[in-house]
Formats: sequence, C-alpha cells, structure tokens
Amino acid sequence: MKHRDNSFRSRTSRTFNLTILSGIEIGRTAVQGDYMRRHTRLVFAAAVLLGLAATGAASAADLPVKAPPLVAPMMYNWQGCYIGGNVGGGWNRVDTTRVTADGIGPDPANYGRENDSGVIGGVQAGCDFMAGKDLVFGVRGMFDFSNINGRHALTDFPTFSETNNLQSIGTATGRIGYLWTPQFLGYAQGGMAFSQNRNVVYQPSGALSESASYNLPGMTVGVGAEYMFTPNWSVFAEWNYYWIEDQSGQHFVAAPGLVPTGETLNVKPVSQTVLVGVNYKFHWDGPAVVAKY
Repeated sequence: MKHRDNSFRSRTSRTFNLTILSGIEIGRTAVQGDYMRRHTRLVFAAAVLLGLAATGAASAADLPVKAPPLVAPMMYNWQGCYIGGNVGGGWNRVDTTRVTADGIGPDPANYGRENDSGVIGGVQAGCDFMAGKDLVFGVRGMFDFSNINGRHALTDFPTFSETNNLQSIGTATGRIGYLWTPQFLGYAQGGMAFSQNRNVVYQPSGALSESASYNLPGMTVGVGAEYMFTPNWSVFAEWNYYWIEDQSGQHFVAAPGLVPTGETLNVKPVSQTVLVGVNYKFHWDGPAVVAKY
C-alpha cells in the first residue's frame, strides 16, 4: 500500500507540476500576445499617420503656387484739357524802313536791322483729343510776357539810334502729335500769333525823337516734345518761329516841338522762342486706357 501511495503521490506531483508549467506557459503566451497586439496597433497607427502625412504633402504639391500680387500699371490718358505755365528765351530780328514823313509825303529811308534777345514766360491752356492709341490732336492758347529788346544805329542816319522791345506774344495754335511711348509725345504745331511791340527812335544827343506802341498779327509754327510723368502732370519743351508782315506801317509820334511831327515806319519782326513748361491735365472721359507697345 505504501508503494502504491508513493506512486500515486508521484503521479499527482507530476500532474500538478505539469499543470503549473502549462499555466505559466499559457500566461507567457498571453503576455506575448498582448505585447504583439499592442505593438501591432502602434505600427498600424504609425502607418496611418505616415500615410496621412504623405497624402497631405502630395495635395500641397498639387496646389497652384500663389503668384505675387500684380501692381496696377500707371494710366496715361492724353485726352482732356490742361492749364500750365512756361518760361524760356527769345530772339527777335526787326527790319525798319521809313515810308512817309508827316507834312512831307513819301520819304523812303532805311532804318536798318536789329537783333534782340531776352527772357520770355507766361501761361497756356488747351485741350487734346486722341485718335487711336498713338495719335493726339489738340488746340492751345498761350500768352507770354517778354523782355526781348536791343538797340542799333539807323543805317541812313547813323547818328540816330532805335530800340525795339517785344513786350508780349500771344498764340492760338493747333497741334498734331505721335505717342512714341504711352508717356512721351512728339508734336508739331502752327497757327496765329499776335505781338505787342514798342519802338523808340533817339536823337544823336540821346533825347527822344519819336516812338510807337503797336500790336501786329502774324503766323507761327513750332515743334516740341511733352512727357507725362504722372497721370495729371506733364512737362514739355518746344521751339517756335513767328513772322510778321507789316503791310500798312506804324505811325511814330514825334517828341513835342520836333518838326516833322511824326512819320510812318514799316516794321517787320521775325521771332523765335525756346520754351520749357509744365501742364496740369483734367481728364473728362474717366479712367485712362493704357496704350499697348
């Protein structure tokens, strides 16, 4: 009986040990399973995050690159009216001949030629019209005061002298221009001119002999260039030529006590000016259209 008990106890012990070992192995397997499941979940989550990141990067790469904001081009519109001022220099050539003397009748004499120079300046106003994208037509009025004067000896009476003073010039002209760029206009112009003059003849002693103040009509032509540096402001430079044909002559009044009491002189001035100026423009047709070049 004792032998059988020992055998039973031995078998029971082995069975218990196997049970314990099996439990330990099962627990170890469960722990390893949990470990694998946790790591699998972590790997899967990391894969999902990496996928989302890659998708976002690809989408960002597919988005169009935002262009820098465009700066609105400056608008230059030549159609409209303007006012402005100018200043420059002038030259005047005057030929004077005597036609008649009071109380004597026809009495021709050559009083000679005088070349004068001086400063000139004034104001202008006008309007321009555009034809297409590069042609400009316009009209303008200009009035300039001047101090263009000189003195010369009379050709036929060299002890006498004469002074000529061009006091002002007014013009009414039309012009046509071509836009070399949207800002730069080259132009030619022509029209009517009116000059105010004063001539004085002096005796050999320097005392007054006779004088006359008069206005003469004439013609003018010129060329110039204008540059619009903002949509409302421009600067210009131009050369003008004026000529007067005095057909009737001007009556010079002698100084008191002189005989004869006066005479009629034919005065023929030819003038040139070089002017620079600035204009302020008023646009009547709304926003300007930029010309394409």
